[in-house]
Amino acid sequence: MNAAPHTAPATAPAPVALVTGASRGLGLALAHALAADGWHLVITARGAAELAEAAAGLAAVTKVVALPGSIVDDDHRAHLAEAAEGLGGASLLVNNAGTLNGAAAPGAEPLPRLADFPLPDLLEVFEVNALGPIALTQLVLPQLRAHSGAVLNISSDAAVVPYLGWGGYGASKAALDLATAVLAREEQELNVWAVDPGGMRTRMLQQAEPDQDLSGEPLPEQIAPLLLGLLHDRTPSGRYRAEDLAAGAPEVTAADGGGR
Repeated sequence: MNAAPHTAPATAPAPVALVTGASRGLGLALAHALAADGWHLVITARGAAELAEAAAGLAAVTKVVALPGSIVDDDHRAHLAEAAEGLGGASLLVNNAGTLNGAAAPGAEPLPRLADFPLPDLLEVFEVNALGPIALTQLVLPQLRAHSGAVLNISSDAAVVPYLGWGGYGASKAALDLATAVLAREEQELNVWAVDPGGMRTRMLQQAEPDQDLSGEPLPEQIAPLLLGLLHDRTPSGRYRAEDLAAGAPEVTAADGGGR
């Protein structure tokens, strides 16, 4: 009797991550770390040229779909969700896109005092840093639920420390922190994290503090593996600081009854 033909085991499809603010800084570093781990990517940022350059580098490692645009735009968010679904459905959403001061004119003080913050710019800060991530999460949640996935929201120490001049940005990140904690309680089959990455050598921080020497701050490429350690270890939902993750003794601020 002839032996049955050998059938190779089916290969599991690559997981899919949707990363916002992925053209530079921490977002790009996270995208490269995920690509190295075998993830397929949907990436977005407002700068089309920088995003195209980022996509070209990532495409040498993994499958990537790059869609320039703002997460404040309803249609753009829908296109991002559709792109992730087209790759097989997102297992990870990284809400990294952010703005310091909205549409403040070039040459203006990088971080206006609350007394002087133009309200249209302040509204944009909240839309980009809090409302946009919440709205995108709503669209991607069905995919994340199907894959028992995770949400990683990038926070800031300005969300909990009242730094002078950081009121608008910090308040928007505090709003994102609370939304993250509530989502963790409401979606207990998912992992939902807010992470304060700390100071990094990025263009964004240099714009916020133009006179400061950032040479002693870590590069985003040094911080990204710490954040993805949450994903590898399926760390319980909550709020973490990168410096605690680096020390190996993370202190978590978890929602009561939330997350795994």
